[in-house]
Amino acid sequence: MAQSPPTAAAEGLLDPDFMHRLEQLEITSRKIFASRQKGDRRSKRKGESSEFADYRNYVSGDDLRHIDWNIYARLDRLFLKLFLEEEDLNVSILLDVSKSMAEGKPDKSLFAKRVAAAMSYIALCNHNRVNLYAYRDAVAGQLAGLRGRRTMSRVVQFLETATVEGGSRFTVAAKAFALRHTQKGIVLVLSDFLDKSGVQDGLRYLFGRSLDIYLIQVLSPQELNPDLAGDLRLVDCEDEETAEITVSKPLIDKYKANLEAHCQAIRDYCTQRGASYLRVSSDSAFETLVVTHLRQRGLLR
Repeated sequence: MAQSPPTAAAEGLLDPDFMHRLEQLEITSRKIFASRQKGDRRSKRKGESSEFADYRNYVSGDDLRHIDWNIYARLDRLFLKLFLEEEDLNVSILLDVSKSMAEGKPDKSLFAKRVAAAMSYIALCNHNRVNLYAYRDAVAGQLAGLRGRRTMSRVVQFLETATVEGGSRFTVAAKAFALRHTQKGIVLVLSDFLDKSGVQDGLRYLFGRSLDIYLIQVLSPQELNPDLAGDLRLVDCEDEETAEITVSKPLIDKYKANLEAHCQAIRDYCTQRGASYLRVSSDSAFETLVVTHLRQRGLLR
């Protein structure tokens, strides 16, 4: 009988019915990674797990415990039994909790946290190892090596208590993550990527780890289609830099063109390096993002 999901712990982020749907999904990797500990993910590499894979001729120095003595009795030849190696799939989630994630309606931060919770739950249900990192201008908090659905309550507590504040420096956070997290696997970055210092330098640290990388850029409807007019004094929510402008249609059009160019540059940079990029609006259904779009991108099946 399947275990019931920890609905009491996750009810703030995930609907119980949706959690049941998530249990049918699995996170996939475009590469097979080996971790330093045995796990539940079968690989094509020969090792010493319990599942038989093949035979090969015995050579001097092989472990006598792996000889198939039944075959020896029939053929008078020594054959060694080979087994499928078991490997862990590490799933790491980098969650932007800088102040800009609180801007706009619906809340970008809540949308991103719900996606992080859903992906964590899928991974935990499949006995993957989950690593969560919240970042601003540096790594602000982390949970590493979680495994099993019973740890979902720790995931929810981590996400719900991750305060949204401060500035964003993705490069600093990505470098710190790459230095701390040396295991290979999948990394999912959830952010608005509205970082004045840019994001490409930070992505280089991730690409240097040979990870399967997925970027989800979460923007609010107001950022995608601003409804502004007249003389305004704009204040940057993170560094409080101000600008006085007169909003006109040509200015709005220029803003949209610049935003699209910014997003396209991230998309192109990822595509050229084999990473996956997806932009979503915070007013879209995060359930559709998970069960439809991420399956289409190959992250889930």
